[in-house]
Amino acid sequence: MTEARPMTDPSVVATGFDLLADAIETQAAPVIRVDWQPPMPGTEDDLATVAGDPRRAAANAEAVRRMLDVQAHLVDVVPARESLGLGAGDFLHAGPPISWDRASGPMRGALMGACALEGLVDDPERAAPMLAGGARATGTEAAGAQATGTQITLDPCHHHGAVGPMAGVVSASMWMWVLEDPATGRRTYCSLNEGLGKVLRYGAYSSAVLDRLRWMSSTLGPLLQRAVRAAGPVDITAILTQMLHMGDEGHNRNRSGTLMLLRDLGPALVAAGSGDDVAEAIRFIGGNDHFFLNLAMPACKLALDAARDVPGSTMVVAMARNGTDFGIQVSGTGDRWYTGPAQVPEGLYLGDYGPDDANPDIGDSAITETAGLGGFSMAAAPAIVRFVGGTVPDALATSRRMYEITLAESPRWSIPALEFRGVPTGIDVSLVCRTGILPQINTGMAGRVAGVGQVGAGLVTPPAEIFPAALAALADTVP
Repeated sequence: MTEARPMTDPSVVATGFDLLADAIETQAAPVIRVDWQPPMPGTEDDLATVAGDPRRAAANAEAVRRMLDVQAHLVDVVPARESLGLGAGDFLHAGPPISWDRASGPMRGALMGACALEGLVDDPERAAPMLAGGARATGTEAAGAQATGTQITLDPCHHHGAVGPMAGVVSASMWMWVLEDPATGRRTYCSLNEGLGKVLRYGAYSSAVLDRLRWMSSTLGPLLQRAVRAAGPVDITAILTQMLHMGDEGHNRNRSGTLMLLRDLGPALVAAGSGDDVAEAIRFIGGNDHFFLNLAMPACKLALDAARDVPGSTMVVAMARNGTDFGIQVSGTGDRWYTGPAQVPEGLYLGDYGPDDANPDIGDSAITETAGLGGFSMAAAPAIVRFVGGTVPDALATSRRMYEITLAESPRWSIPALEFRGVPTGIDVSLVCRTGILPQINTGMAGRVAGVGQVGAGLVTPPAEIFPAALAALADTVP
């Protein structure tokens, strides 16, 4: 909403369309323009009920306080079999729950590649029948799984205190960042970032993809573990604070964050292994501008998980996509997911790829926007438009618009271009329904067909219908 001026002279307040305001201004009458529109259709009664909830103001204040009190420290790097208790046939994925029959191409490709990585099949293509069965593996397609009697399970990363970018597939042998809030001991987890292009998280599963993952498990993970344990906790929240002042927004631009992490771990990393292994590890991290993304994501989840389960709170604590569905979770309604069809992002494409090649939105990385980074902080990183599309004025306007649907401004994370105003944080379901403004997400785009990999990057919003659904559920909880 535009800021109102004091009405020292007779004035006209104009809402909605500009036609009337323009006509009045041509007659030299002062006009105060108010950017107003009706609430989302069908939400009026639920908005009134939620607005009248006597718990709401205190509940939202408590949820915001819990979120902002969290400090995310990197404390360890360990395999998923240890940190998350995953067995050989246990796979986590991004977004709300989904079964194989509804899984998108990049989700299927990532699961097929993970089956080969864990030795359940000798060829990723042979994993499809096993995954389609969703039960104990049998037949020649899954000889390795048959020999061990492996049971296949699929479950969202979010259900295990974890997050995964794009397809977000996590399997037992993958090494995980471990973040901890020192005040509470609460922990969150995320896999190591593979880089861009043809990588597992984008649904690619070639021999080169699997070889890289095996090197990450055999060499990079153990090196990082020794370095993190030797260097002591690394304050990821503080790095995110600096990133916003250095042109990163914490989702699709993480260059300064990656280099600051390498600065903090570099000396311990050099001492953690042999010269060739260390050189290869430093070369890999330094050449992967997105390496820090997999630390920004669990840092945001750690903060938002602290805000969960506050009765009466209308604050969104997770936004996540599995390539088929887009889902949100809300503090006041527990672990329930509100889902709708994921949208195809609009943006820039690699090479000869185009919109027909892109899969609908996918990944847990929208946890960054949920906390106020990414698309909400594009004004801090105007150069991001060269990666996801749009213009610099668009980036500034987007951040300003997100203040309309959030409960607070972060005291830690600020945007220099907006006079160091705190990032907009704490998405309010009722404000989304009241204004019709949808959260803005910037994201990578995976190819629709399994095995293709990344095809571009762009901008996307959630399906509008999930917010009225969440609002209706909140209205049902009002005493």
